[in-house]
Amino acid sequence: MIRLWARLSGTATGRWLFARLLCWKAPYFSTIRPRFEILEPGRCELSIRKRRAVLNHIGTVHAIAMCNMAELAAGCAMEATLPASHRWIPKGMTVDYVLKAGTALRAIATAGVPADLDTALEVAVPVRVVNTSDQLVFQAIVRMWVSPIPVASLPS
Repeated sequence: MIRLWARLSGTATGRWLFARLLCWKAPYFSTIRPRFEILEPGRCELSIRKRRAVLNHIGTVHAIAMCNMAELAAGCAMEATLPASHRWIPKGMTVDYVLKAGTALRAIATAGVPADLDTALEVAVPVRVVNTSDQLVFQAIVRMWVSPIPVASLPS
């Protein structure tokens, strides 16, 4: 994923294509139409526009749209951070809704490489979602189950 991002991220069209390809692989994320801004080891930033499809009954960005942002940003940050010999899967998420989300939003996920990668373990990935004024509107801790890929499954 990080190599594909490096190849495509230099232009707006490339970043759009990267998001489309990722959403083709994981279709549910297409509901929020993410726009990737930064993807590097330890960090992922993506944004969504405030548009009718992600609004709730009071005209703010829906809570589940923000959860989708958090899971996508956390997953991409883990994918960019872990060595190719390891895999991850979301195990759970704790969220806090801080302010009404009345604007476009940006999610920032930060992931660290666990110290001991010899065994499977749980890794917490914090995600902040901010509005266009950089005010925190939502925060999450996405718990990821990280494990070595069985040797028989690794590409040769």
